[in-house]
Order: sequence, then structure tokens, then C-alpha cells
Amino acid sequence: MTYIAVIFTTQRSADLDGYAEMAGRMDELARQQPGFIGVDSVSDGDRGITISYWVDEAASLAWRQVAEHLLAQRLGRERWYDSYDLRVATVTREHAFRRDGS
Repeated sequence: MTYIAVIFTTQRSADLDGYAEMAGRMDELARQQPGFIGVDSVSDGDRGITISYWVDEAASLAWRQVAEHLLAQRLGRERWYDSYDLRVATVTREHAFRRDGS
């Protein structure tokens, strides 16, 4: 099964007022979108990476246009990020290891 990974790497600014709330809301909202598969996110100080997974490119593009997400994008550029990179990849293979066997 192939799917889309949207990789969002950020350098956060000093102005993070409202950031955590919006990030939580975007996580919640993304999970409600058609074609959403999952999300992984980590941060280290002012750097972060979030990878969202979608069944196909159409689903990932539809997420990009959700009204609340458009607001979050604008606020990110205006306030919360000094820089970011967005990459879109097609995943053609995956492998997993879990010590507990699940």
C-alpha cells in the first residue's frame, strides 16, 4: 500500500502565545479529515517535526485547504515560526519493529 507523508519541519520563534492550543486543535482536526491515516510529532526546544500520513495526495491537499488549517498556516508565518520546510513524499514501503511484539 502506498500513501502520502507530509513532513513539516519547523524553527519556532520566541512568540509562542497560543501556539500549543492551535497545535492541539490542528491534531484534533486533522484526525477528522477524510483520508487521514496518522501523525507523528516530536520537538526539541525550538525545533520540531510533524509528519502526517494520508491515503493519497488528494486527501493531503484537501487538508491544506481546511479553513481552520489555513488560519493556523497564516498565524504560523506571522508569529510562531522563524522558518519551516514542508516536504511531501510517497511512501512505497514500510517496516516496523516492536519489542513487545504488538
